[in-house]
Amino acid sequence: MKKIALANMNALYEAIAKDMNLYVPIDNKASVNYAEWKQGDTPVFDKMTVRSAKDAFFPQCENMSTFSRDDDNRIIIDKIKLTEKDFVVMGIRACDVKAVAVLDKVFLSEPVDTFYKARRDHSILVSLSCSRPEETCFCSTFGIDPAEPKGDVAMYIVGDYAYFNACTDKGEKFLNGVSGLLENANDTDVDAAKAATREIMTKLPLHDVTTDGWGAGVLEEMFNRPEWEELSSSCIGCGTCTYVCPTCQCYDIRDYNGSNGVTRYRCWDSCMKSDFTMMAHGNNRTTQLQRFRQRFMHKLVYSPTNNDGEFSCVGCGRCVAKCPVSMNIVKVIKTMGGKK
Repeated sequence: MKKIALANMNALYEAIAKDMNLYVPIDNKASVNYAEWKQGDTPVFDKMTVRSAKDAFFPQCENMSTFSRDDDNRIIIDKIKLTEKDFVVMGIRACDVKAVAVLDKVFLSEPVDTFYKARRDHSILVSLSCSRPEETCFCSTFGIDPAEPKGDVAMYIVGDYAYFNACTDKGEKFLNGVSGLLENANDTDVDAAKAATREIMTKLPLHDVTTDGWGAGVLEEMFNRPEWEELSSSCIGCGTCTYVCPTCQCYDIRDYNGSNGVTRYRCWDSCMKSDFTMMAHGNNRTTQLQRFRQRFMHKLVYSPTNNDGEFSCVGCGRCVAKCPVSMNIVKVIKTMGGKK
């Protein structure tokens, strides 16, 4: 266990940013989100970001290749260069660390997504133990301990110090690289803070949400439940829940014909949209009920069925906070089973 005085954190940011890109939560007055640190920035570690750190590995929009013609009218294909520089994401909470693990199973399975893999290979996750969980949090429902965020390095802010504990070989190497700025600390220095966080979790409004009734083996039962009609009736299909979700991985690939040729890019998509997976014959989910059901069945039934019981929700609470009509995954879980 290592520590550094909060008053000296800027020196740590500078040391990291010399050799690597550093992404931290920044308050831009409109919201708190991850951004690349630059001199003068003060990271905000006591607020949940509106969007997760998913963008660092799976950007909302990214170019994949370009197509042009040479002087002989032959087509030239230029592939976009993969990430080669190491980068650090600091302040990522336990729920979002778990979300990265969910994404890994999707993008690192065969066929491997080379864009995603390059970013994961060059990333270092400096996670953050929650000291002020949001009222919309329910990560403990999915077995996540917000006081033990894991990642490559676990970070704890207690009193006037930030504490760091290496969780992987990559994390150990990272801390060794900035060891000149750190001093030794005892694990007991953060034990009280961990206990306080766990105590807070037991008092949050959603602490009693459980996944009882959900998971593998209930596909047909849940798919045909009549409650889907009423639950979906208030959904406006805006897709906000999918864009703030740290585990959603749907995307579309499109071509843009510009003045210098064609650029092929991919961008996030949403199963809540009427044109999602549009094919020559149209869409195979033609109603809002079908689209609504697809989203939550994927999180709570399909994912655990195909991934040894692992749900595709991490209880971060972002969709609870941001849904404009308050129709979120917690209401679905409670309505159809899942509350003590």
